[in-house]
Amino acid sequence: MKQTIRKRFTTLAGVASLGLAATAMAVPAETLDEVMARRGLSQKDLLAAAKTYTPTGGRDEFIVFSSGGQSGQIMVYGVPSMRILKYVSVFTPEPWQGYGFDEESKAVLAGGIIDGRELTWGDTHHPALSETEGAPDGEFLFINDKSAPRVGVISLDDFETKQIVVNPILQSEHGGTFVTPNTEYVLEAAQYPGILGRGFAPLSDFNEKFRGAITYWKFNREKGRIEPENSFSIELPPYTQDLTDAGKLVSYGWSFTNSFCAERYVGGIESGRPPFEAGCSQADTDFLHIINWKKAEEVYKAGKVTMINDHPVISLETAVEEGLVYLVAEPKSPHGVDVSPDGKFIVVGGKLDVTASVYSFEKIQAAIEAKNFSGVDPYGLPIIKMEDALHVQVPLGLGPLHNQYDSKPCVIYTSLYVDSQIAKWDYCEGKVLDKISIHYNVGHLVAMEGESVKPAGHYLISLNKLAIDRFNPVGPLHPQNHQLIDITGDKMELLYDMPVPLGEPHYAAAIAADKLKPLVRYRYGTNSRTGGKHEGATRPGSERIERDGTTVNVYMTAIRSHFTPEIIEVNEGDTVNFIITNSERAEDETHGFSVSTYNVNLSLEPGKTSTASIVADKPGIFSFYCTEFCSALHLEMEGYLVIKPKGYVEEAAAVSEGQAYTQADYDKQVQTNVDTQAVIDSVVGYITARNYKDFPEVASLVEDAVDQLNFAADAKAKSEAAAAESDWQNATLWAGQWWQYQVKAADIGLRAKTYLDEHGAVVVE
Repeated sequence: MKQTIRKRFTTLAGVASLGLAATAMAVPAETLDEVMARRGLSQKDLLAAAKTYTPTGGRDEFIVFSSGGQSGQIMVYGVPSMRILKYVSVFTPEPWQGYGFDEESKAVLAGGIIDGRELTWGDTHHPALSETEGAPDGEFLFINDKSAPRVGVISLDDFETKQIVVNPILQSEHGGTFVTPNTEYVLEAAQYPGILGRGFAPLSDFNEKFRGAITYWKFNREKGRIEPENSFSIELPPYTQDLTDAGKLVSYGWSFTNSFCAERYVGGIESGRPPFEAGCSQADTDFLHIINWKKAEEVYKAGKVTMINDHPVISLETAVEEGLVYLVAEPKSPHGVDVSPDGKFIVVGGKLDVTASVYSFEKIQAAIEAKNFSGVDPYGLPIIKMEDALHVQVPLGLGPLHNQYDSKPCVIYTSLYVDSQIAKWDYCEGKVLDKISIHYNVGHLVAMEGESVKPAGHYLISLNKLAIDRFNPVGPLHPQNHQLIDITGDKMELLYDMPVPLGEPHYAAAIAADKLKPLVRYRYGTNSRTGGKHEGATRPGSERIERDGTTVNVYMTAIRSHFTPEIIEVNEGDTVNFIITNSERAEDETHGFSVSTYNVNLSLEPGKTSTASIVADKPGIFSFYCTEFCSALHLEMEGYLVIKPKGYVEEAAAVSEGQAYTQADYDKQVQTNVDTQAVIDSVVGYITARNYKDFPEVASLVEDAVDQLNFAADAKAKSEAAAAESDWQNATLWAGQWWQYQVKAADIGLRAKTYLDEHGAVVVE
């Protein structure tokens, strides 16, 4: 057998080398100049390509988390390669990851049910990374849903959504999610004014009864969960609140929320009135809300709140009395508010203006301390005069929107929506440094850690709303376009266009890749949605089927390349719970699970336990199988769900075998196994002769290989027991299973050997 294996590998290697040689003779290797000429490339093109190229096996410097827009998801990609790595499902079911198909993730989605309505989509807008002392720490990610006032919590241990919370008082939101510098709170501001608590009042009572609000969701880092019971909101006037940013360093304890439609206009185009877009854009300025959240926290803890839907709300009257909220005029129809890395300045752009306004936190505090106000708004909130709060205003171009900070002091980048440009400017001295055209109509930007106390610089990404003619046509619905820009020099340089075929992304957050330390496998039997041990976790050898009335619980394992049990018999009308544990320990050995014609698909990563529940509502024989191509015998990883009709009486009958085996077949298989074991022993000797324990990845592979060899020993014992009874049928089949485990162990061993070779393992004396 060993010679046969070697002969096969030698033959394959010879064929491959002959093929390569033939290719080399037929098509000589092109020179760089020839490639440039053939593809019409310039040296500038090649330089841009070199700056983004990530070779085989290479890793990116940064990871970007982009909202997925109407997909309800988050997109993850690397920088500078711009390779999409994953979609994280949050508000929308997604079958590849089993999200919304296993019972554990269904429980997470159920947290997002609003007023009894189950929603199957979301409009994700603003992802935010958890922070420690104002810098992203790579532990958690938060995302909001504009279409329904919800916030999702994602653990970056495994890039899975753990919690969805519904805002109990808002009817829509846009200004989320943003975090305070130590992730004490996750901020969520209303968008369109409404009746707090989602109640009713006629639009004729808009000014009197409609309100905005901002919610401070308390985050428990140890639990990795938002705590609604320790959260609160502040009632705000019926201006249309927009985005928010938390102060940092010198401005720690404050947050800033801009707004538009301070006119408080109510449209009615169907009645002959001008539409909202006219009525909400007449005034020269809108209002920036300046909120002392640390003091508001004290007011909340003192019980000075009104309860709405069991949620504590600090009323406008209390906010005025306690000095929690102040207003300052800001440019017309603003759409971004961003605190500088040192916390000293707040930058706002007005999308119907041409200037960006830089506010001084020191001047704002001086005006508050001196009670230097120009008056109050109709709801009693003090208004700081714009000139008393401004540091500088800078003309940038048409439609300034969003801002990101560079690692260079005082350097900021602002998107110009109408001009389809990015402006680079100095917010300390108030001067434009550079501009670059993009394609087209840029909304948000993301610089690497560009909203933190210590931006990383190097790259900027323009999140464009339109692609128009940039890519191959794919019908009337075009992809979005994310464009990578090099910002290391004095002049910005466009490097790469990336089509985004997943909804309309709005904002993104970036983090250095080395700050992320995700799992490569779960602890055995983990419920990934809670992070704890799954109560149905099953070890190999303890698989079982348990019936409780009409409920059948199937405690299963999945491992290359079979499910245990494989044949499951139930009765018509039973509820069947498949509780499956992936028993693999090797990295990336994911299994799936689907039952024919039932709406089931599980994603079972190594160590994970998940549950699929169905009602056996129709008699029949239904196949189940692994949906993830996991091994050479993936297609053989199958089984049958037997649903017996009501009243069915089974007759005893032997299983008809497709093929009969003899002692000669058994002896041949055993010899194959003996030869295979010799190959395994040589690989084991190679690994154990080296410092493999110094490599955690290899140590895990060795653990998995040992498991497989233990399984092989068990199958060997069963094979020999059957042979002792001259039961050559089962003896041969168990010998075949013994060999299957050997092959898996050999595969794992070769992976371990390759890893040691590539990572400089040394011989241990």
